Amino acid sequence: MSPGRLATLLVREVRATLRDPFTVSVLIAAPLVALLAFSSVLSTEVRGLELGVLDASRSAASRRIAAEIAAGGTFVTRPYATRPALEAALVSGEISAGLVLPPELDRDLLGVAKGGSPPEVQVLYDGAETVLAGNAEAFLEGLVGATGARLASRDVRRGDGAGGAPAAGVRVVSRALFNPTLDGRPFMVAGVFGFVLSFLTTLITAVAVVNERLGGTFDQLQLTPATNLEILLGKLLPMGGIFALDVVLMMLVAGFGLGVWPKGSGVFFVAVSSFYVLTSLAMGLYFSATSGTAAEAVQKTVLASVPLVQLSGFVFPTRNFPWPMGWVAELLPATHYIRVSRAIYLRGAGPLDLLPELGLLLLFGGILVAVALRSLARRA
Repeated sequence: MSPGRLATLLVREVRATLRDPFTVSVLIAAPLVALLAFSSVLSTEVRGLELGVLDASRSAASRRIAAEIAAGGTFVTRPYATRPALEAALVSGEISAGLVLPPELDRDLLGVAKGGSPPEVQVLYDGAETVLAGNAEAFLEGLVGATGARLASRDVRRGDGAGGAPAAGVRVVSRALFNPTLDGRPFMVAGVFGFVLSFLTTLITAVAVVNERLGGTFDQLQLTPATNLEILLGKLLPMGGIFALDVVLMMLVAGFGLGVWPKGSGVFFVAVSSFYVLTSLAMGLYFSATSGTAAEAVQKTVLASVPLVQLSGFVFPTRNFPWPMGWVAELLPATHYIRVSRAIYLRGAGPLDLLPELGLLLLFGGILVAVALRSLARRA
């Protein structure tokens, strides 16, 4: 690979892009519009949520509460022995929420018969999963409270035999980790980066390269001494630089306009996003190399990107998909990028915390670049 030829190709691509005002305006305006448009969009119904249960009481009352929660179908309970284990499972995504039943639960329920205060249980959420926490909180609190009220009423009747007023139930104290207010904006802002960098980058690249081919300039480029790798990098790097700038602009608009800043390193987030941009651009080059017209490239991009966005966890949590769709979601680069984006934005995660997801992004990126390079070689 010749650095001189590559530099010439990069300059050519930058000049060609800047000469088209419409493309430049789309590259800058579309991501910002998407960011603002989706900043308040939230999902609604979820089922089968994994609920971690720390039963420090180990009494009949605590087992009754856990059993009634599991019987409803909204939660699938998992037992944990310690508080650190429960919180670690919550952070890793193994569970969607946590329930802590205190050691004195049974004793406090008996104390209600004597006019004592109702016992408290604690519900933990990962605030980074705003959709899950927001939809599950009211249901879980109502279910635990109702079960506690029945248990307390039983103990009142057993204690003094009097009818009287209904006994108070269990008081539920909620605590959301990382996003205590359960604000939907950080959740959606972090996800919009995945939407924009998955759909818009692929679409613009596919259409631009097809138009060059139809105009003959791309075929002329392949007749030059430049290798396919140099042509590929000449296309990827300038567009990647523009979209990396878009990422920075989106961060600034989200921060100053919506009050949403990443909890983690902004530099790390831009670096990961820039690599993911190259992955999406490689997919766009593949679509362009296998399309005869711009319309065909658009159709392929839409057909690939819409399911990709729907299955990536942008709005709907992937852990609640049926298992076949869940496996499909794990094969999409966007799924792992959105997880990384939300982990950085809402939990302040660093590179060591995200090594598995970063490794998968690197693998998918390498595969897509190799496929794009092979497609260009076939057309040479």
